[in-house]
Amino acid sequence: MSGGQTARPGGRNRQMKSAARLYAVQALFQMEQSGQTAEQVIAEFLEHRFGADYDGLEMIDGDAPHFRKLVEDAVNYQAQIDQMTDRALVAKWPIARIDPTLRGLFRAAGAELIQSATPPKVVINEFVDVARAFFPDGKEPKFVNAVLDHMAREARPESF
Repeated sequence: MSGGQTARPGGRNRQMKSAARLYAVQALFQMEQSGQTAEQVIAEFLEHRFGADYDGLEMIDGDAPHFRKLVEDAVNYQAQIDQMTDRALVAKWPIARIDPTLRGLFRAAGAELIQSATPPKVVINEFVDVARAFFPDGKEPKFVNAVLDHMAREARPESF
């Protein structure tokens, strides 16, 4: 994110929410790979990842309440979100067959779509940006855009 974003009113808050989304995807991936609980991963991220310094590269602080809500809602509504994701995917590619990073992304985005007042187009744009962060040279961001558009139209049809 460019430095110009912080100059605008609310820019820092937007950056922190964006960072929370990225951290939520990472946390959901970690939970799936390690078997840790949501509370364990949330505590680890809040203590060790938010604002951490990695070889001189300082990680931005995330919006902790937004991060916590995304992770908890993704876990609490996982069945509903996974079913919604499956309907958005091609029949031969159920959510269980896709990349675990994308699974975490769809779960975090699905949680925000069904459990927040954030406009669906904002959710889609933000999580497409997260996909670009994880897959800068791939086709995944376009795939994420298409799947999230389908999910958003199902979750919040009144917004379209």
